[in-house]
Amino acid sequence: MTSTSTETPAIAGLDRALVQALSTVRRNIGAFGSAYPDDTTTGDRYPLRPAHKGFPVGANQGWTTSFWPGTQWIAFELTGDAEFRDAALGHARDFARRVHDEEDLETHDLGFLYTLASVAPWRLLSDQASRAAALRAADALMRRFLEPAGIVQAWGDLSDPAQRGRTIIDSLMNMPLLTWAFEQTGEERYADAVRRHTTQLRAHILREDDSTFHTFYWDAETGEPLRGGTEQGAFDQSCWARGQAWGIYGFALNHKATGDPELLEASRRSAEYFLAHLPSDRVPFWDLVYTDGSDAPRDSSAGAIAVCGLLELAELETDPALADRWRAEARGILTSLIANYAPETPEASDALILHSVYDLPKDNGVDEGTLWGDYFYLEALMRAARPDWTPYW
Repeated sequence: MTSTSTETPAIAGLDRALVQALSTVRRNIGAFGSAYPDDTTTGDRYPLRPAHKGFPVGANQGWTTSFWPGTQWIAFELTGDAEFRDAALGHARDFARRVHDEEDLETHDLGFLYTLASVAPWRLLSDQASRAAALRAADALMRRFLEPAGIVQAWGDLSDPAQRGRTIIDSLMNMPLLTWAFEQTGEERYADAVRRHTTQLRAHILREDDSTFHTFYWDAETGEPLRGGTEQGAFDQSCWARGQAWGIYGFALNHKATGDPELLEASRRSAEYFLAHLPSDRVPFWDLVYTDGSDAPRDSSAGAIAVCGLLELAELETDPALADRWRAEARGILTSLIANYAPETPEASDALILHSVYDLPKDNGVDEGTLWGDYFYLEALMRAARPDWTPYW
């Protein structure tokens, strides 16, 4: 049983925010064409994705490229404008080529990549080439499933001892590709991987105090859980804000896929901790150890992800009072993002939302726009404008 609200209070500035975001997406299509912007802006402007390991400038490599066509698909749904559809379809063809040619597939982020770049056009247009590409990507992701640990390894070649048996909380958002593959094929191996992996994360990456580790290691041979830590948070026992937001959204999505009530409770727990550690303007610092009065950078992308997660959680919530609370908290965060974190005008930045953090310990993308921040901000706007919208996850 799910809970629905009979009234949706207006969000201040929502219409203007949508117009501005769509204007920026349209301008960026003209600027980048078939190429891909970098993960983050530099001085609020996206450079082309740099050459890397044999890939030329602007190539489809790395884990974030799909957020760019993802924004185009949402823009197409909002407007019906063929310019957005055609740009996104061009990227869909490139993603089909990428998976067919086995280019840069050594990552669990195949879920991020192929859900937005390939599942979306299948859902919206019944595009057969995209369906085939997404199924191929799901099979590539399944190669990373480790027995008997029952997890999908996050990064790197499976023989890399530094990465062996490691997963991260972001992986929750990569599982919907496998859920979709199960829905398409009926092959139980996909659903089994989702159940086992999400159970392991619920048991070990979610701490007793409801905060989360960024990353956790298992012994890949015995399946023994080993230790948690961080790669992008302040320190191993801190709570990286974006990771906690992935927990809200990812546990909710995987509850919807599996029906496991413990995953619904994990999403609630992640939400409670996240909300309890927000500053007064409701947009998190990059790590939740920081509070009002700190000069630490904010991470608006974590706020946008949390909005989407809270609204997803509200749709799945069995307690009507809690569902109303999740929606109200999502509206509060989104209202602040619109008022305080979006560029003043579309021309002021290539990003849809400013003041995100990619990886502060490595001084990468600090206080900049990010491709995922843009995507989840536009998804949050879409969810607010059209509560009956069907996400791609």
